[in-house]
Amino acid sequence: MIKDKINIYIHKMKKNQFLFEELVKRDFKKRYARTVFGMFWSVLNPLLQLLVMRLVFTQFFGRHTPHYTTYLFCGTVIFSYFSEATREGMVSLLENAPIFTKINVPKYLFLFAKNTQTLINFLLILVVFFIFCILDHITFTWKFFLLIYPVVCLVLFNIGTGLILSGLYIFFRDMRYLWAIFLQLLQYLSAVFYQIDSFSPEKQKLFYINPIYLYIRYFRKIVLYGEIPQLTFHLLMLAEALIVLSLGFLMYRKKNLTFLYYV
Repeated sequence: MIKDKINIYIHKMKKNQFLFEELVKRDFKKRYARTVFGMFWSVLNPLLQLLVMRLVFTQFFGRHTPHYTTYLFCGTVIFSYFSEATREGMVSLLENAPIFTKINVPKYLFLFAKNTQTLINFLLILVVFFIFCILDHITFTWKFFLLIYPVVCLVLFNIGTGLILSGLYIFFRDMRYLWAIFLQLLQYLSAVFYQIDSFSPEKQKLFYINPIYLYIRYFRKIVLYGEIPQLTFHLLMLAEALIVLSLGFLMYRKKNLTFLYYV
């Protein structure tokens, strides 16, 4: 049954491939219109955030942490991608209301277009990240290929979160401001710039409830320590991503017609 639903979604995506490609192109042009650096802002923005955080937090948290800038970069690149993908995804449905109120197209298509744009930005930043690892004398091993796994899980998680947020944003326009506050709180709870070793073992376990921390932790395990996380770690990441993704598609399925009355 699940396989049949996946095939249906794939068929609809192929059917609307032209619209999907045009949406991605439009979002890119719209985002970087009238900017001097254009697409380079996709890379410059997280790098500038990294620079600011390094200047602020090095003396407090990085004094005794080897490769602290790379440690910080791992957290920054993952959290920035999640933040951007969910913020862009939240408004994807409402922004494209003039289209789906006139043409019968899958509404999740607009969210997929936004996520494709943010994923491309993320991959560009990853290239810079790996170059930075070389400059920081990080040893590359075959384990780096395992980073594909958390990236795939994070993409699924972002899509699911975006589906939920975009649906809620149709009904509650306050979600944009509430989500901005939540992201700020989540950043402090994701150990982006500090280590959790100073916390008690009981409190350290609470961090694993946070999916974003799992992705950051996975990257740091592979890049900085050359360690492969346990199987339970992999299963937890996948389970959280699939649960959120399922909830997102369920919302779109249940509220598909209701969306039309609120845009």
